[in-house]
Amino acid sequence: MGAELISGRKAKMQRTTSESDVYIEMDLDGTGTSEITTGVPFYDHMLTALSKHSQIDLTVRATGDTHIDVHHTVEDVAISIGEVLKTALGDKAGIRRFGEASVPLDEALARAVVDVSGRPYLVHEGEPEGQQYHLIGGHFTGSMTRHVFEAITYHASICLHMDVVRGRDPHHIVESQFKAFARALRAAVEDDPRVTGVPSTKGAL
Repeated sequence: MGAELISGRKAKMQRTTSESDVYIEMDLDGTGTSEITTGVPFYDHMLTALSKHSQIDLTVRATGDTHIDVHHTVEDVAISIGEVLKTALGDKAGIRRFGEASVPLDEALARAVVDVSGRPYLVHEGEPEGQQYHLIGGHFTGSMTRHVFEAITYHASICLHMDVVRGRDPHHIVESQFKAFARALRAAVEDDPRVTGVPSTKGAL
């Protein structure tokens, strides 16, 4: 059930439990092409934006017990994305490692900083009080945003600092975060022509 490398920096994973069935395929050296079907329309929208703005090709096919709650499917997809990202990165030789992006969406502004550090850590701050209770698109609870980033960072072994600088509309607040993460991740996983080997004084990430 673990992620496996297909070729280059392209990896895939099938994750099946009693709560969901998830297939993920990812190419870090893509063009932002995506095929996303999770049964959670707003989540599909966010993952499509993640692919487009990171320039990472992403296939997500997921089914789950969404008649109970979308939580299991959303979480299991995020876990799988993290696992596939970690595998696709390989030994991380030649990457920039760090990435930073600030992305506005009308009144909302989010800032993301990524370190492909090999150490999972998330700092997620700034969402307005009450954001966690909003039901966006009739399915996606605002509290799931942090949960998605928790699952991805932990399973990809990356560090992410996500700050919502401002925002009023719940949809905009979430979407600006996904786009900021995408842009920061794009920069962090890019090849750096000046780097030889792993960009760490320890020699490993």
